[in-house]
Amino acid sequence: MILFLAGTSDARELAIMLSKAGYKLLTTVVTDNAALELRKAGLDVYIGRMTTEDFVRAIKEQGFQAVVDASHPFAEEASMNVTAAAKEAGVPYIRYERESQSHENKGVTMVESYLEAAEKAFEKKGVIMLTTGSKTLQTFTEKLLDQPDIRVIARMLPRKDNMEKCERLGFPQKDIVAIQGPFTKEFNHALYRQYGVTTMITKESGKVGSVDEKVEAASELGIETIMIKRPKIEYENRYSTFSDVLAHINELLTKETITNGGQ
Repeated sequence: MILFLAGTSDARELAIMLSKAGYKLLTTVVTDNAALELRKAGLDVYIGRMTTEDFVRAIKEQGFQAVVDASHPFAEEASMNVTAAAKEAGVPYIRYERESQSHENKGVTMVESYLEAAEKAFEKKGVIMLTTGSKTLQTFTEKLLDQPDIRVIARMLPRKDNMEKCERLGFPQKDIVAIQGPFTKEFNHALYRQYGVTTMITKESGKVGSVDEKVEAASELGIETIMIKRPKIEYENRYSTFSDVLAHINELLTKETITNGGQ
């Protein structure tokens, strides 16, 4: 049995592939909506954030033979927790992570952190569109909200907790775009024009995260892009294709079967 960290569209597809290959999975996500999509595919799901101790307990109590971490490239806390748990519990850890994309010659400024992105945007002024989600919204509101010559537009998932967070931070309702992607380049074009965006802030999430469509639309309209680099985590057994993940699991579990005398 495999403990599988999910939560993204490509993680869901990988989980389905592994299930069809004959492996029993328990997928973990943090939102009800993500769980719904996995259950539609016939997968078992646990909903909720887990600490390292939670993961260790689950691995030992349910007898997981391996951990597959297919969480979002920016879900670093979950990745670090499950990496430590797999090591402590003595089970193999496999990381699936979508490939990064090159955005050279497209007016992209790469930065190391959310705070650096906020500082760069503060220097540029104008209409700034955030496509970085709600988790780090406070970093941007503290630096940019209510500043002269700056308007901040936040695009995020249409969830109740997101709207409540915006309200707590004093974010104007007229500057919230609550909608779920993925979005085409044409959609991003229209959205940027609607709000008169001059700078767009995004994360280096990869092609599956529709970053290309955001950046290309911005580039064509002469909009500057500030892109936050992925967290620097040295993963063990990192793969960017489904076939490589499956091959590694096949090898691991075949070896384990042989070691256990075919049981």
